[in-house]
Amino acid sequence: MKRLVSTLALAGLSLAPELALAHPGHGNGAFASGLLHPLTGADHLAAMLLVGLGAAVFLKRSGWVLPLAFLGGLTFGFVTGTWLPGSAAEAGIMASLVVLGLAAAFQVRTPAAIAAFLVAAFGYAHGASHGIEMPHDASPALFAGGFLATSALLHFGGYALARVLPNPALRLIGAGSAGFGLVLAGIS
Repeated sequence: MKRLVSTLALAGLSLAPELALAHPGHGNGAFASGLLHPLTGADHLAAMLLVGLGAAVFLKRSGWVLPLAFLGGLTFGFVTGTWLPGSAAEAGIMASLVVLGLAAAFQVRTPAAIAAFLVAAFGYAHGASHGIEMPHDASPALFAGGFLATSALLHFGGYALARVLPNPALRLIGAGSAGFGLVLAGIS
C-alpha cells in the first residue's frame, strides 16, 4: 500500500510543471485543463469511479477490460463526437450514471463483451462532452492527454474503493449514483 501511495504521489508531482503553465502568460495550459476537466463535473467523476468499481467487483480477472473500453470510447468520442449535439452527449452521461449505478447497486453480472460495449458507449458520450467543452485555445492532444490521465486515475480510485469498502457500501454508492443520474435527467 505504501508503494502505491508513493507511486501516485510521484505521478501527481510530475504534473506540477504543466500546472504552473496554466497561468496566463505561460502557455495555454491545455494539459492542466484536461487534467481538471473530469474533476469539475460530479457526473464525470461518478461515472469514472463506477467504471473502476465495476472492474473490481463484476469482472474480477478481466476487470481491466472496463477501464480500457471506457478510455477507448472516451478518446473516440473526443475525436469524433463534436458533431453530436450537446443534449445527446448529456443524455449518454446521465444514462451512464443510471446504468452503472444500478449495476453496482444490484451487483449485476454481465458478460465481459456486453459490459465492455456498454462502457465504451458511455465513454463515447463523456468524450464527446469533453470535446464540446474543450477551451477554444487549448491543444486538443494536450487536453485529451490530461483528461485521459485523470480518467485512468479515477478508474483506479474506483477499483481501490471496491477493494476496501464493504459490499453494502458499494451498493449504496451505486444506488446513489443511479439516483444522481435520474435527478440530472429530471433537471435537464
